[in-house]
Amino acid sequence: MSRAEQSRVAADARPAAPGFAASAWLVAVREIMVRLRSVAFVVSTAIIVLAALAAVVIGSVVSANAEPPGVAAVGEAQEALAGTDELRVVDAADTAEAEQLLRDGEVDAIVAPDALAAEIVPEAEPGASPIGLTVIGLDGPAGSVVQALSVPPNVAVLDPSDQDPGLVYFVALGFGLVFFMSALTFGQIIAQSVVEEKQTRVVEVLLSAIPVRTLLTGKVVGNSLLAFAQIVVITGLALLGLAVTGQRVLFGELGPSVLWFIVFFLFGFVMLAALFAAAAAMVSRAEDVGTTTTPVTMLVMIPYFLVVFFNSNETVLAVMSYVPFSAPVGMPVRVFLGTAEWWEPLVSLVLLIATTALAILVGSRIYGNALLRMGARVKLREALGS
Repeated sequence: MSRAEQSRVAADARPAAPGFAASAWLVAVREIMVRLRSVAFVVSTAIIVLAALAAVVIGSVVSANAEPPGVAAVGEAQEALAGTDELRVVDAADTAEAEQLLRDGEVDAIVAPDALAAEIVPEAEPGASPIGLTVIGLDGPAGSVVQALSVPPNVAVLDPSDQDPGLVYFVALGFGLVFFMSALTFGQIIAQSVVEEKQTRVVEVLLSAIPVRTLLTGKVVGNSLLAFAQIVVITGLALLGLAVTGQRVLFGELGPSVLWFIVFFLFGFVMLAALFAAAAAMVSRAEDVGTTTTPVTMLVMIPYFLVVFFNSNETVLAVMSYVPFSAPVGMPVRVFLGTAEWWEPLVSLVLLIATTALAILVGSRIYGNALLRMGARVKLREALGS
């Protein structure tokens, strides 16, 4: 056999190099294993998950254990307060017992007919109350008891809302905070990983085996899977906590918006991850990574602050739901409020996917042009060049 034939046989026997998908998956697995071996990452993730579950459970326990104000009823007040659910009524034999209950902290106030109230507080004016009862507090007016005894006027609303404003605020805050924390945490992890590999020259070894776009894809996929898994665990435990603690009505209201949040977060994070990696590739020192990633960080922070301050503003939420960088927060909130038509999440998702594809193209160009450049920071114009 000639030498040429021997070389050909040896080449045929050599295993074929893995393709793009296989190489990218190897990089993704490497990223995942590095994070899972990090004690800091595991502990921080556990704290976030437990905090989300604790918030649901504690909220349920507090609301379940909240007792109505307690009052000591004297004389005719016992009959007047019989059957009320807004007050915890303790019957007192006389004014002396009622006063002692109040001073011992057993009740929040005393409710007595005007004539008997004068025995406890001489300054009380008999007949001054239109209902003939006087509320006596220990060191304050006992406003919660007065409010419970007050007769409310008729209330009408021009544009009634289906959701409690306080609940809307906390739901909007939850979506904004989860998106902000997860996107920023994993985005910074990607940026630090890129700079460390560049600073230690490990990237030169990696690029000798795989193309630059394969390396970028693997990094984005690996960290996106970790972020997506964290979001699924957090939302799953939160919904489970709502169901277990008996908050089934809120569970049903939140379900659709949470599902949309997960879908929007997946594509939104991929977009941000590509930009974080590209921005980090423009510098060679870890100390400089904050400068180049600041614009991307602002894209993560702005939706959070908008949803905190404008969660009741339908116009702002509508604009947020169609802007790709804020859609993962704005659209789920509108779904929860019921102000989004059935087709709007689909249109917003299409815009987000298109923007994500564009971000990947731009990010891969910057990443490829700047990754092997050492020393001074690479200018954006140079990184975008061919």
